[in-house]
Amino acid sequence: MSFTETTRERAREIISRYPADRARSALLPLLHLVQSEEGYVSPAGVEFCAEVLGLNKAQVGAVATFYTMYKRKPTGDYLVSVCTNTMCNVLGGQEVYDTLAEHLGVGHDETTADGKVTLEHAECLAACDYGPVMTVNYDFFDGVNPQSALGVVEELRSGGRPMPTRGARLCTLKEMAVQLAGFADEREGAVADGGPGEPTLRGLRLAEQNGISVPGFDPSTPIRSKAEADRAAAEAKAKAEAAKAAPAPQAEPAKPAPAKGTPAVESAPAAEATGSTTRDVKAPDDKSPEVRAAETRQPDAATAAPDAPGTKAPVDAAAPAPRDARAAQAAGAAANAPAGDGKPAGDSADAQERSLKEAQK
Repeated sequence: MSFTETTRERAREIISRYPADRARSALLPLLHLVQSEEGYVSPAGVEFCAEVLGLNKAQVGAVATFYTMYKRKPTGDYLVSVCTNTMCNVLGGQEVYDTLAEHLGVGHDETTADGKVTLEHAECLAACDYGPVMTVNYDFFDGVNPQSALGVVEELRSGGRPMPTRGARLCTLKEMAVQLAGFADEREGAVADGGPGEPTLRGLRLAEQNGISVPGFDPSTPIRSKAEADRAAAEAKAKAEAAKAAPAPQAEPAKPAPAKGTPAVESAPAAEATGSTTRDVKAPDDKSPEVRAAETRQPDAATAAPDAPGTKAPVDAAAPAPRDARAAQAAGAAANAPAGDGKPAGDSADAQERSLKEAQK
């Protein structure tokens, strides 16, 4: 299949979100992108992702087969997932699934003849307090029973779009895949509907009843617009630059050292605070754990040398030369040949070829 120019343009935009030498990190959204055009990740979609990222198809296929959100065969407009895990099952989830399977005439991961609905049972949909639950293209329908689930499915098959219990109004699987690829839903009113469920709000209501809040937080504080946030950031940057440019305060004159043999005595306020007259010795390293960890990973000449005997302070090294992302990815792919005939990727096939030639003599 030849993908549209819109898909290719979006693919370039997705890849541009990542550092040049980390382009393969764009693989997950790219798989959603090809699924938005075909309705599933086809062999052509795998080849497309491999082409634009400089990977081999085995590397792309390994990711596409790992995550269940990437479908490997044509899927209906609406993916209906019914939770059959412990909590929902106890509350009737299996009965909901069995009713839908019998009514639609399909089993797990199968699609109705009209191409509208694909049914699947889900191990967990992470909404135990709303069980039994089912989702349609990952939007929730809470507290369902066999009859209400049938009503949702029939409305979908007749061209309607029932309102989820929580979340925005429904869209097709292809439209959902566009969003998962990182692009906004441009349908009118797409995010205007839906709302939180009562169990989700229970913690908030308890906090209100008991006067619990985050210290210093005013819930009536309005959320700043992007323009306001940018303006505040610019003001903060200007203040920081002004403070940096200001002259440094004059250092206090050094105090004379105590006469030889005179014990060093801590200042009175410090002695009162600690109850000790022992001289305060600064810790050898008062840096934060984050700074120490960063220096451990990327040492430079300013990094303190360890105290262990025989250790040396790290010295500055030449910064690594920037590499072209596509060339680096292509080199990696060339060094890791696609797997074939049950052999792991990268293994030499010389021995196998010799055996085949000998067998043909």
